[in-house]
Amino acid sequence: MFGRMYNHFWSVVAFVFVFVGFNLTFMTQFFLGSKGMPRRYNDYLPEFANLNGFSSVGALIQGIGYTIILINMIASLKWGKPAGPNPWGARTLEWEHTTSPPDEHNFDGVPVITHDPYDFKAS
Repeated sequence: MFGRMYNHFWSVVAFVFVFVGFNLTFMTQFFLGSKGMPRRYNDYLPEFANLNGFSSVGALIQGIGYTIILINMIASLKWGKPAGPNPWGARTLEWEHTTSPPDEHNFDGVPVITHDPYDFKAS
């Protein structure tokens, strides 16, 4: 969107945090619901305290992942390497025939399709 690439390492780290945090949060809530914990209660029975705490830790881990995404996005806007016109070697119209960042009207004319959409080229 802005013609800059994300830092790949921090993108993977953020993905792991969000994935693990999401699953810890919502799989725990699913388990709690199957054991009889009602939804949207501000208070709960003592036997649900440990699992609700575990779910909260999962939400904290997920929040850390989203914070890493935000920091990575801001850092990439300032220091990220330029993306170039087709950084992944994609063969679809939105990447094959436009610039990065894209112009206001992606194409000057009707693009000519010369290959199969799944004919990937090496980058």
